[in-house]
Amino acid sequence: MIETPPLVDQHCQGVLRTELGLGTFEAQLIRSAGPPAAGTTFFDTQTGFAVRRWCPPLLGLEPHCPPARYLARRRELGVAEAGRLLLRGAGVGAYLVDTGVPGDLTPPKELARAADAEAFEIVRLESLAEQVADTSGTVAAFLANLAEAVHHAAAGAVAFTCGADARYPAALAQYPEPPGPGEVRGAAGRWLAGRTKGGAVRDPVLLRHLLWSAVATRLPIQLHTGAGEPGQRPEHADPGLLTGFVRATEGLGAPLVLLGGYPHHRAAARLAEAFAHVHADLGPFLARTGPGAASVLAELLELTPFGKLLFSSGGRQVPELHAVGALAFREALGRVLRGWVGDGAWSWRDADRVAAMIAAGNARRVYRLDERA
Repeated sequence: MIETPPLVDQHCQGVLRTELGLGTFEAQLIRSAGPPAAGTTFFDTQTGFAVRRWCPPLLGLEPHCPPARYLARRRELGVAEAGRLLLRGAGVGAYLVDTGVPGDLTPPKELARAADAEAFEIVRLESLAEQVADTSGTVAAFLANLAEAVHHAAAGAVAFTCGADARYPAALAQYPEPPGPGEVRGAAGRWLAGRTKGGAVRDPVLLRHLLWSAVATRLPIQLHTGAGEPGQRPEHADPGLLTGFVRATEGLGAPLVLLGGYPHHRAAARLAEAFAHVHADLGPFLARTGPGAASVLAELLELTPFGKLLFSSGGRQVPELHAVGALAFREALGRVLRGWVGDGAWSWRDADRVAAMIAAGNARRVYRLDERA
């Protein structure tokens, strides 16, 4: 049996505080630009089946119960109690929470209380820029305030993240180096002049400036890769687009963590293998690949040095995704490593040691969590 310590979920979001109906709940299971196929629901996906497998027992129901029965039990318990049971049943000891997502989501401390775990903040760079822009009247004031905000955020956060709409990989593929001061001023002026309050950062020059500002803090930077938001162009999902940026940041002290590289996970693994400051994970895609999760994880382990692979659930909006991410990860990791031990390729001692690294130890080292306890 493979033993792991309490997991460190190195990238997730908070959860909604509101009760959800069937349609609203199932919309959280898959990132889609439209409704499900006629006569079906989004429970008819690998993620939906994973929720029905793992979550009902945590709420006192049998596995694979019908969605309507599951949601009735969820309403009977109430949002807070259902969330507490789901989060605590996942076996996570620490959450790294992306706080730059809009909506009435639980902040890190509230998520920590519900899960009886630690929680740390990840600052989303685009959201930080948007907050600064709302209180800055000129380009010069915006850029000065932004530099101060990044410095201030670095004092309290464990990492930065970027990639709300996954546009930066293409921008970095063409221009991996930091933009010049004139470029930044011009881009900031155009963005400030054209935005309404709350308008998101889309300008590729500003995205590069934000990333390089974060590199200067030497905190880890989480980069979203792989299949992302609905409508994302498939060629923008390839982590290989980041190769120039990876080379340019080598030796500068800021670890890079490639989030959710599937279906290009081999490219993410290759970057983690080739560069000392690059790490990889799968995020929510173990749950989304269903019974194939062990095969996908094994492919990552073919190339990724074992000290460079980190667990994350990618959980967002509903606690079921946090729980499923953790439980599917444990099941897939156990299946892969037990098979290798059974084949005589690994010893049980090595399997337990590597499992502990991926589950928690690597994240605690990369993000220096023990220094913040």
